Amino acid sequence: QVQLVESGGGLVQTGGSLRLSCVASGRTFSSYVMGWFRQAPGKEREFVAATNRNGDSTRYTDSVRGRFTISRDNAKNTVSLQMNSLKPEDTAVYYCAARDSPFVTVLPTTYEYWGQGTQVTVSS
Repeated sequence: QVQLVESGGGLVQTGGSLRLSCVASGRTFSSYVMGWFRQAPGKEREFVAATNRNGDSTRYTDSVRGRFTISRDNAKNTVSLQMNSLKPEDTAVYYCAARDSPFVTVLPTTYEYWGQGTQVTVSS
């Protein structure tokens, strides 16, 4: 098993930046595909970004590509999401998730472990 704890959320103005971090403990961090998801009020949880086990392959949803960057440091058991040029529609609770598989996927149901979430609010 792996335990995930997110941090770095907050309130930012349109066009601003935030950096989310997720620290993992438990089983070997490098065994997991890592992803970021988000959920806005009244909406389903949606995929944001993911990275493979060694961090050399990433995937993004279209709405954040070019603005967000996912990265991981296996030596520090962390995965980060750098979010630039934030928009009000990026407002959501952001979740870190881990998948015990070599394959990156976008479906929330394919990730076994989840953090508690961190709130990101972008004001207009």
